[in-house]
Amino acid sequence: MLQTLLDQFLQNSGLELLAVVLAVAYLLLAVKENDYCWHAAFFSTLIFLYLFWQVRLYMESALQIFYLAMAVYGWQQWRQETDNKPRLAIQRWSWLRHGLVVSCVLLLSGISGLLLSHYTDAQLPYLDAFTTWASIVTTYMVTQKVLENWAYWLLIDSVSIYLYLDRALYFTALLFLIYILIIAYGWSTWQQRYSQQSAADSARL
Repeated sequence: MLQTLLDQFLQNSGLELLAVVLAVAYLLLAVKENDYCWHAAFFSTLIFLYLFWQVRLYMESALQIFYLAMAVYGWQQWRQETDNKPRLAIQRWSWLRHGLVVSCVLLLSGISGLLLSHYTDAQLPYLDAFTTWASIVTTYMVTQKVLENWAYWLLIDSVSIYLYLDRALYFTALLFLIYILIIAYGWSTWQQRYSQQSAADSARL
């Protein structure tokens, strides 16, 4: 059993490993609020789009197309301040807004999972749908520097690990395990910067 898993792991493509490296670079740069995180995200996403389609994770494949657009949008939003545009600051959403977002994600996941299970050969359709819709919302949160994005990613990435292990995408599952470790650091770093921003804003009043 162990040898079979090891053989499958070693047979994963170099493309998948490259996508993982770029994805880790994206998250580490995002923690630092470095604009170049979106460049790494764009090229990592191109590779994952191909990989997910090959293993019939269709919602995940569609998600990558959205990620490509968000990589461009995120880069535009995060660009260094100019004379006409101040640097984007970390913000928080209200509990009501989070409640509405979570409700919509669950509803869309249920509908999408049902359609996928009836009309396609998709694997794990409900989990595939959930990670897709939740990731769409959370990626937008990152482009807007919403602090709570880290909590959303913690849940999404935990579910994704199971999803990718089931599809024998072992490098990708390892990536999401690494993500979970980085999330704690990212959350703490952004929380500290948010507190500093709030203190600076209060001092100016």
